Amino acid sequence: MNWYDRHLLPYLIDFACGLPMVQQQRRQLVPKAHGRVLEIGMGTGRNLPFYDRSRVTRLVGVDPAMQMHHLAQKRSQKAGIDVELMGLSAEQLPTADASFDTVVCTYTLCSIPDAVQALREMRRVLVPGGQLLFCEHGRAPDPGVRRWQDRLQPLWGPLAGGCQLGRDIPGLLAEAGFTANTQSAYLAGPRPMTFHYWGEAQAD
Repeated sequence: MNWYDRHLLPYLIDFACGLPMVQQQRRQLVPKAHGRVLEIGMGTGRNLPFYDRSRVTRLVGVDPAMQMHHLAQKRSQKAGIDVELMGLSAEQLPTADASFDTVVCTYTLCSIPDAVQALREMRRVLVPGGQLLFCEHGRAPDPGVRRWQDRLQPLWGPLAGGCQLGRDIPGLLAEAGFTANTQSAYLAGPRPMTFHYWGEAQAD
């Protein structure tokens, strides 16, 4: 890991993930989490203020970027919600089958190397009838925008921690065995970065 990834990237990601339209997406989605909650890609803890503490009995956060954990811990303290942080990627979760009621995954599938395997792990650890709450940017529906996503990717990926602009989020969910109630739209900002998918998914 180079100097940029260790010292600058966490703050750039934190800034981007705290933009008003992104925070609004979190505000709509995260309070639905309940029971034992696993958050994939906790990052700097931007979701923490939006959890309904009266509905969450346990919160576990997974993220391999250890350099971001101190920011998440600060937000945990400020939000008054305890979180157990694990420094690992989501492709192999060290938790038992059917051990969580809710999985929360926001702005994370874009940068997990094997997103389908990670989603299969999320499905495995959910209880029967459990819920995956997701919000991700991804592949745009417009051919012109998709071409720009493809053009920008070689520059964007290294600068944004491996983020993939054009991942097919509904396709990934379906391949991993989820049935999703998905909404989608462009948010404010440059179109190659701002086509969003969000909603709730359950295992088939």
